Amino acid sequence: MRTAETAPVSAAELTSLFSELDRCPALVLAVSGGPDSTALMLLASRWRNALKAKPTLIAVTVDHGLRAEAKREAAAVARLARKLGIAHRTLHWTGRKPAAGLQEAARVARYRLLAEAARKVKAACILTAHTRDDQAETVLIRMCRGSGVSGLGAMARLSTVPGNAVGQIRLVRPLLDIPKARLVATLRAAKIGFADDPSNRDPRFTRARLRGLMGELAREGLDSRRLALLAHRLKRADQAIEAVVDHAEAELVRPSAAVGALSIDVAAYSGLPAEIALRLLGRALGRAGTEGPVELAKLEALKTALDAAQIAGNGRFRRSLAGAIVTLAGPRMTVERAPPRRGKPLTTHRSANAKPRKSR
Repeated sequence: MRTAETAPVSAAELTSLFSELDRCPALVLAVSGGPDSTALMLLASRWRNALKAKPTLIAVTVDHGLRAEAKREAAAVARLARKLGIAHRTLHWTGRKPAAGLQEAARVARYRLLAEAARKVKAACILTAHTRDDQAETVLIRMCRGSGVSGLGAMARLSTVPGNAVGQIRLVRPLLDIPKARLVATLRAAKIGFADDPSNRDPRFTRARLRGLMGELAREGLDSRRLALLAHRLKRADQAIEAVVDHAEAELVRPSAAVGALSIDVAAYSGLPAEIALRLLGRALGRAGTEGPVELAKLEALKTALDAAQIAGNGRFRRSLAGAIVTLAGPRMTVERAPPRRGKPLTTHRSANAKPRKSR
């Protein structure tokens, strides 16, 4: 029996699914040949055909060189793309493949190749076929990894392509609120076949293992709809928290004497709610440091040590994290770039009898 959760995607839904993308002259579609991305290509072609000013659609298939079937699947995508009036390119991930972290390395390579393809055709957006099911699995993965509010907000409909800060190519997930079952139903109604990637069920991979649990969780009421709703609510809360951090940063953070260094009023910082203070400290480290975003657990440990130093009232604290140094001296806290390592770790201030301890 067909329900709203299993019905094909209708023509009436296309305008909202691809909202505002009609202003883009060219769009890259990430199409592997599986059901989700094949449905994305079909729906994008239907949406485009209904427009007066039709954007150019380019389907890009990335062959990671990990499965013998990938070449055949890419050829099938190319045939369907021609039938739909969509240009197609197959790109290859060449070079050695890591023994550990293979899926993450493949993901990084895929986005790099997609971004290169988008730049070549001057497309500002890359569309992927992430579904509500993918969103739910991402929430579970991040729960397992101990993510905070920001991480549990999971995927956004609109973001920047990972690893592509320069150029600001946008990543759009138009199907993020659509369950996978509806996409499969859409393809079946159109009599369009799709590939089955066995790695999606390979128990070596975390996502595949969690996917296998979704049926049991759904029977307890924790289905993809509930998990996606949780992500939506946490994303909303995260945006509100970030707005407060923006205000706190404008009020408390000032440039320091050293180039790129930041100075924070300690008394005012100490009066902030813990989450706001934590995020403000993380921003300062990210801007002054050289090692990118700070891991949440390490940031929490640093703030705990900083709080302890303030409570102790010794007025001195110095510790490094993420290529930056945090120094507490008197009424100001300074966050600045750490000097090159010379074999001696930076430590907090201790008595002469205390043994040195690495802080990195």
